[in-house]
Amino acid sequence: MDRLVNTVRPYAWGSLTALPELLGQRPTGEPQAELWMGAHPGAPSRADRGTGPRRLDELIAADPGGELGAASVARFGPTLPFLFKVLAAGIPLSIQAHPTLDQARAGFAAENALGIPPDAPERNYRDANHKPEMVCALGEFEGLCGFRRPADAARLLTALAVPGLAPVIDRLTAGGDTFRPGAGGESEALRGALTAALALDEETVRRTVEVLALTGPDGEYAPYARIAKDFPDDRGVVAGMLLNHFRLRAGEALYLGAGVPHAYLSGVCVELQANSDNVLRAGLTPKHIDVPELLAVVVFEAGAPEPVRPVPVEGTAGEELYPVPIDEFRLSRFTLDGVEREIDGRTPQILLCTRGTARLTAADGTVLDLARGQSAFLPATGAPTRLSGTGSTLFRATVTV
Repeated sequence: MDRLVNTVRPYAWGSLTALPELLGQRPTGEPQAELWMGAHPGAPSRADRGTGPRRLDELIAADPGGELGAASVARFGPTLPFLFKVLAAGIPLSIQAHPTLDQARAGFAAENALGIPPDAPERNYRDANHKPEMVCALGEFEGLCGFRRPADAARLLTALAVPGLAPVIDRLTAGGDTFRPGAGGESEALRGALTAALALDEETVRRTVEVLALTGPDGEYAPYARIAKDFPDDRGVVAGMLLNHFRLRAGEALYLGAGVPHAYLSGVCVELQANSDNVLRAGLTPKHIDVPELLAVVVFEAGAPEPVRPVPVEGTAGEELYPVPIDEFRLSRFTLDGVEREIDGRTPQILLCTRGTARLTAADGTVLDLARGQSAFLPATGAPTRLSGTGSTLFRATVTV
């Protein structure tokens, strides 16, 4: 077992207080957005095995089979397949979507061939991997996810009575009421509407923001009015109104596959994703936006997001699983109640304590206590680990093989 030393990413949208509170630290006065746990080269965790701190990606590269297990290496290759995070949003994140595996490989190779530096701000693809993800709320968590039905989005925009929004509304209503869920016409309407929204003139955006400010703190427009307050000059305010608004309660989760447009607005969550940092943005950000590449990645299908709730794991007492349709990551949760639990050691895993104190006991008797906000990497030794604690919550990130 390795206690992890993790990096906090200070993105501008981060909360000033949430991560310091989780980690038991004093706020710095600067936004703190994401706590990264894993082996992504952008901010790998570090572990000390008696010779000083070493990067987790370097430890894995030195012995992939010993760290990840033969089954994981055979299935996913010699790198940790997932990246685990705590995300704390103080203001909205960018509206974004993530590529498929084929799109990521092609985009990464193309940008390499053009000689674009890996850390260049105009770069779309920072690695060759896809980025499906799951977020699980630690308190109330709010965001946008997936497209509204064209008629619903048109109703929302039309009621604002901003003449400059006509190009977006016209594309949403081009098929009248004939759109059927999944129909090609619906897809083209959403594609046209997003394209038009991202091409709006500054005056239309300004007027839309002014009208949203008059809609009040409650009701259907409330989340978009709050977005407009933080991003008054951003076309993403209108693009965001094409998306469904959602709220998760503590313990509820949401899974997002490739191409699903989304933006997280506020709250704290754990996030588990494939080991990638590929993001195509549509707005609510000063960062690079590549509209043609974004449109090539987004899946233009309407549908409301469906919260994922945990289900008991057969054969592992006390473990609740958040089901996902992929094998590169697996998220589960233990609520420790004074009864010792046991997990197998056949796969690489990261354990994160989000409440109370959890004790990990290895097969050789080694003990590691995790306070709130602390995490540990468990190599795939094959040996079980015992978990104990009272009034504690422990999230488990691993793979399915």
